[in-house]
Amino acid sequence: MTADKRQAAHGPPLNGNAAYYWCEAIACTPADGRSFWLGHHHASSPRMAMRWLHSRARDIADQLDSTAARPARHWGQNRAEHERALAVMALGEPYAFIITEDATRYVLSACLTENPR
Repeated sequence: MTADKRQAAHGPPLNGNAAYYWCEAIACTPADGRSFWLGHHHASSPRMAMRWLHSRARDIADQLDSTAARPARHWGQNRAEHERALAVMALGEPYAFIITEDATRYVLSACLTENPR
C-alpha cells in the first residue's frame, strides 16, 4: 500500500470536524418487507469500519449453512476488495456488502458521518 493509500484509509475530516463511519448490520426479508437491526458501530476510520464489518460478517457466516457462508468468508479474505472498500470510504462514499441466504439478505454497510451519536 502506498503512503497516499495509507493516508486515505484513515478517512477525511468533514469541515474540519472529526470524521466517523457509521457501520451497521441489518437482516432483511424482502418477501415480506421486514428488516431486523443486528448491530451498529461508530468507527474512527475506514480501516476500523472494515474491521467491524468483517467481524460481523464472520458472526453471520458462522450461523449460515456452508454454501451461504462461503461468499461472506471469501469477502473477509479478499484483499483487493478490502482495498477497494477502503478507497471508497476514504472518498466519503458509502460501502455495503450483502450476504444472501434463501429469502434473507444480510446488509453490512458503512458511511461517513460527522457525529458519532
